[in-house]
Amino acid sequence: MSDGVVLSARRVVVTVGGSRNGRHGTEILHGVDLDLHEGEVLGLIGPNGAGKSTLLGALSGDTAPVSGEVLLAGRPYRDYGVREAARTRSVMLQDPRVSFSHLVRDVVEMGRSAWAGSRGTTERDDRGADRAVVDACLADVGMLEMQDRDVTTLSGGERARVAFARVMAQQARCTLLDEPTAAMDIGHQERTMRSVRRVAAGGVGVIVVLHDLNLAAQYCDRLALLGDGRIEAVGSPAEVCTAERLSRVYEWPVSVDEMHGELWIRPTPSDS
Repeated sequence: MSDGVVLSARRVVVTVGGSRNGRHGTEILHGVDLDLHEGEVLGLIGPNGAGKSTLLGALSGDTAPVSGEVLLAGRPYRDYGVREAARTRSVMLQDPRVSFSHLVRDVVEMGRSAWAGSRGTTERDDRGADRAVVDACLADVGMLEMQDRDVTTLSGGERARVAFARVMAQQARCTLLDEPTAAMDIGHQERTMRSVRRVAAGGVGVIVVLHDLNLAAQYCDRLALLGDGRIEAVGSPAEVCTAERLSRVYEWPVSVDEMHGELWIRPTPSDS
């Protein structure tokens, strides 16, 4: 894993409600600091309402903090045009639904739009390169044979796989994924997280929001545990996922064991 920081948050505060600039609203994130390095998979974990999706929105540039700053490849988002930002970071939202009728292939091809006219090659060469990237991404998520299906006819898990293929096709320096495995069966969860690892192996920094703690511990290099809008811990899965810490943050007794070199995290019965 490289030491190069591709995305960082510094004392980020995000509020909802209040005045137009967000001041005097309800504070959702309380001075968050976080770095994403090239070539790593950083998992965001924490209970519902902890601020994971809000933090991802701030890191993607979609939500402006009321104080602090987010730096993408060392520069604030205000220094980027829309296309340059899209070539630098890609985002998969929590809800992958597409409102309009598009073919699966069309949706994945949208990930290439940020690169149009930016490579100094002929239009014909660009089309060929884009076609190859889209084919590879469709094959990676197992949707190549379904590329001519209308995306609105797909199941939730299939739509999530298409959305992930679009993000991969964008070929950005960092990728932000909000619960990419939520609608998937166990097999496609594993395939998706293996694809995430392959993306990171190419030098891309990946942040992924996950609710499945065992999946997070298995596939992430580091974890950031959020609780009530604050970073409770950042480090390796073994460092972050202690029974005492998880039980406190999730407000439920949790046991953590190691089996065959991997963490096994599970809730335990409670009398309360």
